[in-house]
Amino acid sequence: MLQKTYFKTKDYAKVKFSLNLENAETIEILGLNSDWENSIIMSKKKDGSFSAEVSLPKNTQHQFKYRVNASEWINEPQADGELTNEFGGSNSLIVID
Repeated sequence: MLQKTYFKTKDYAKVKFSLNLENAETIEILGLNSDWENSIIMSKKKDGSFSAEVSLPKNTQHQFKYRVNASEWINEPQADGELTNEFGGSNSLIVID
């Protein structure tokens, strides 16, 4: 799930990423700000769900994917869209207005 919070006086939005997957030990976000090397590690909560908050600049678009247990790549079901990637699959798209 994606939850965007906009601030009138700031040039960025805060985005909360939330995901609940069975058998997930770790979940990372890759691709934000075109950074596919350095992941954002999501925090695991007591109920088994994962979340992370990230600030992203306004008027931008970002492709990203989740990496589960360091091996499985999945998209965000509630993303603003999907774009084809160079590997024949797709990436999630988030749009920050």
